[in-house]
Amino acid sequence: MAKQGLFVGLVTLDLVYLVTDLPQRNQKIVALEDSVTAGGPATNAAVTFSYLGDLATLLGSVGQHPSRQLVLTDLQTVAIADLAPNRTQPTPISSILVTQSTGERAIVSCNAVQAQALVTAIPADILQGMEIILIDGHQMAVGQVLARQSKAQQIPVVVDGGSWKAGFEEVLPDVDYAICSANFRPPQCFTLTEVFNYLNALNIPHIVITNGSQPIQYFYQGMMGQISVPEIQPVDTLGAGDIFHGAFCHFILRTDFLDALTQAAAVAGQACQSFGTRQWMNR
Repeated sequence: MAKQGLFVGLVTLDLVYLVTDLPQRNQKIVALEDSVTAGGPATNAAVTFSYLGDLATLLGSVGQHPSRQLVLTDLQTVAIADLAPNRTQPTPISSILVTQSTGERAIVSCNAVQAQALVTAIPADILQGMEIILIDGHQMAVGQVLARQSKAQQIPVVVDGGSWKAGFEEVLPDVDYAICSANFRPPQCFTLTEVFNYLNALNIPHIVITNGSQPIQYFYQGMMGQISVPEIQPVDTLGAGDIFHGAFCHFILRTDFLDALTQAAAVAGQACQSFGTRQWMNR
C-alpha cells in the first residue's frame, strides 16, 4: 500500500552535462550528453519516493517564472505545494559537469539563498495524512516549524544533512533519523567522531553518515556499526545522496532501520550507474 511523504526544501532547475574533462580557463568543450531536470535534495528524494510506489508531496519555492514549466514537466509524479506561488524570479539554476571517467560532479548553483519562504506560507493542512517527512535545510524556517509539528504528531522526521546550515540546531532536536554526508560539520566538529557525539547529545535515535563508496556508518540503540555499499563502476554520482534519502523514506516505512539503509544503498548504487538523476528509473 502506498505511503504518503512530505519533502521540504530546495527546488532547482538542473542543467547537467557529461564531459570527458572539466574545462580549463577560456576553454570551450562539447558535452557527450546533457539533461534538464528539476533538482535539489528534497526534490530528488521526492521523485525517488514516488518512483518506488509512494505518494510524494514536495514543499518548496517554485514561483511563476516561465522556468516553472520545465520543473513541473519533470515532476509530474510528485504533488507540488508551492511556498512562493507569486514569485517572479527564475527557479534557482544549477549547472553541473559530470566527469565521464569517474562519475564525479562539479556544481555551480544559487540554491535557495534568495528564495527563502516565510513560515506563513506553510499550508495549514500540509501534514494531514503524512507518514514521514524529510527536511533538507534549504528552507530552514519552514523546516523548523514542520519538524516541531511533526514530532508533536508523531510523524517520523528525516534530515538530509548534506552540509551544515545555520538553523539546523533548531531542527535536529525533533529529528528521528539524521542522515548526513561526510561533509556535514556542525560548529566545532572536525572529525566524524565529533559529529556523532554532537548528534548523539541531541538524543537523535538514529544517526547515519554516508561517505560515497565507503561504508555507511551509523549509531543506533547505543551501538556504532557500519554497512557496506554496493561495489559499482559509477557513471554519475549526481544526486546519489538525494536518491538514498528518498529510498530510505520508502523502506523505513516497511522494514527495520538497518535493512532500510541496506536497501536504500542498493537503490543509490543503481542510480549511480546511469547519467543524470532520472535515467536509472528507465533501466
